[in-house]
Amino acid sequence: MITSRDVARLAGVSQPTVSRALRDDPKVSEATKQRVREAAVALGYAPNAIGRALSVGRSTRVGLVVTDLENQFYAHVIAPMHHELERLGYELVLITESSESAPVAEHVMAHGLCGVVLATSTVESIVPVRLHDRGIPFVYFNRTSQGVQADAVTVDPEKGVRELLADVIGKGHTRIGAIFGPRNTSTGEQRENTVRTVLDEHGLALAHRDVLHGPFDFRTGHDGLRTLLERGDPPTAVLCGNDVVALGALNAAAEIGVRVPGDVSIAGFDDLPTSRWALVRLSTVAYDLDEMSREAARLIVARVERPDAPVAHSVYPTHYVARATTAAPGV
Repeated sequence: MITSRDVARLAGVSQPTVSRALRDDPKVSEATKQRVREAAVALGYAPNAIGRALSVGRSTRVGLVVTDLENQFYAHVIAPMHHELERLGYELVLITESSESAPVAEHVMAHGLCGVVLATSTVESIVPVRLHDRGIPFVYFNRTSQGVQADAVTVDPEKGVRELLADVIGKGHTRIGAIFGPRNTSTGEQRENTVRTVLDEHGLALAHRDVLHGPFDFRTGHDGLRTLLERGDPPTAVLCGNDVVALGALNAAAEIGVRVPGDVSIAGFDDLPTSRWALVRLSTVAYDLDEMSREAARLIVARVERPDAPVAHSVYPTHYVARATTAAPGV
């Protein structure tokens, strides 16, 4: 029976170092981790969950990589993805990383996962490159990266944004502000570019002082709206990068006594279940997030089972849902 001592001898390290390397301990150098994992694979050694993956060549465990467990968006992705994977004979494992500098590929290898759904990739992320170099199947979810071409599930914001702006402009708003997502994500970049393009077609533009950027989270919307409104002559409508940002903006408006939509109209993007609540009724750009999540599950399973298949890219259309947070200025 192969033990960690055998791995230690082959890798030229101590037995405790083997344990730390396979746990992805940050105190162990990347070179040592790689050497230990190569020795483990060569000898067929694996603790716990890695065992099956190394012994039979493939596990049935798929990782979903997220960075913010408090973000409602991910909470609504997990359930449909889990159920679809379960139907296909696989199981979902949640991988949380504080930042994309974390060694996701090594984490996947250490935990015997057969593939990964990347829901947090930035435009310049090296994670897809690391996964590709190690032969680990992955699917982009709601994001893409320039580094590696791979299966993806994304949203086309154009139709929904056009309908949103037609409504907002049609109600008489000409001073429009925005709290966009981070500039280094394909999602944030695409939504912002679409808004700017459509506004330009209407003969309008976003003033530099009326545009903010930040993570797709509650704090971005909360602090962003306060910043926009504290400046003189604020916009009468604020477009938010997603619903979570919009919910933060709505909360900030309530705190400072600003009427929505009387003093400022607010719109989001995603149409999360919370946005449909009677107490919220957020105007937003919608798409089928449940079906997107299931499609990501199907794509990663297909990639695991047919690694040489052509790359697939599923794009979901959007539409605008007008609710209670948008109205004519001053109404």
